[in-house]
Amino acid sequence: MRAVERRAPKAATLLRTHQPEGAPVSDGDDSAPQGAGPAPAGDAASPQKPPRARVLLVTGMSGAGKTTALKALEDLGFECIDHLPLRLLHRLLPADDDTAGPAAPALAIGVDVRTRDFGIDSFVAAIDRVRREDGIAVEVVFLYCDDEELRRRYTATRHRHPLSGETPLVDGIARERQILSPLRTRADITIDTTGLNPGHLKRLLQGQLGLTEQPALAVQVMSFSFRSGLPRDADLVFDVRFLANPYYQAGLKGLTGRDDPVRLFIRGDPSHAAFIESLTRLLQPLLPRYVVEGKSYLTIAVGCTGGRHRSVFVAEELAEWLNSQGQRVNVLHRDLDRSGNRLDESDPRER
Repeated sequence: MRAVERRAPKAATLLRTHQPEGAPVSDGDDSAPQGAGPAPAGDAASPQKPPRARVLLVTGMSGAGKTTALKALEDLGFECIDHLPLRLLHRLLPADDDTAGPAAPALAIGVDVRTRDFGIDSFVAAIDRVRREDGIAVEVVFLYCDDEELRRRYTATRHRHPLSGETPLVDGIARERQILSPLRTRADITIDTTGLNPGHLKRLLQGQLGLTEQPALAVQVMSFSFRSGLPRDADLVFDVRFLANPYYQAGLKGLTGRDDPVRLFIRGDPSHAAFIESLTRLLQPLLPRYVVEGKSYLTIAVGCTGGRHRSVFVAEELAEWLNSQGQRVNVLHRDLDRSGNRLDESDPRER
């Protein structure tokens, strides 16, 4: 079973209540860090104001996925900074009179043994200092994985472990695991990334951080001309050159797929309705699966010969359907203007 741990918020609150200000928590205490949850039941304190900022400190074993986690958090709406010196952490926090309030982006800051002033004592001191700030919600996310997985990752990337030096890789991994052991006990969330892919890690972070709303998939629908080449960033490509070509119809050659006469002509092709029905039936179950797998952007490319008539119309029609499904859609006609300057847009196969 995947090892994902989150400390109990009640224990964290008690720890904050009884811990002297500024005193570090002993390494033998496995309870959650200070300030990680609401006040215990029966607390007569006045209602708390919403936090001015949410700050995640992402740390853990080198090679366990910190960079991947930060990329996932960026997709989830966090403002991410990697390798920030701990002495500068305080400067990133909003002031009491900051008008941005809770609407300000949450921060995710990557810290590990490569950070300039990293040390267990300095890291704990930085956490405690931030948690004494009224209205700042701080959580520590600790990533780790087993030694064999780390060895495979370093072997595959050929990167040098920051603590291995001239010693074997396994020695550097063992040394780092020992150094970071006290920090792991201080973490709010610990995640074993052994065997995880980026999409799985993103979903774990989303669940553990209480980000229950599924992020919307940003879909770009692009029309293009096959003569100018396939779009490099396309995830799905559909060829609509089987549809009747308006290029050969009097009065339609100089128009585009955005013009009503061209749209009516293409809709008159007996193959058009069946194709659109099949296309939407194909995409409907795919879109939520892309979101579940952690994909944030999807580019659907629709191509025809000149990129001016059929592909433009079908791209516009597909975008309308995607909008009706609640998707965020952007439409781009890559070759619409460029192809309009050509003297001959016909397909030699259609002559």
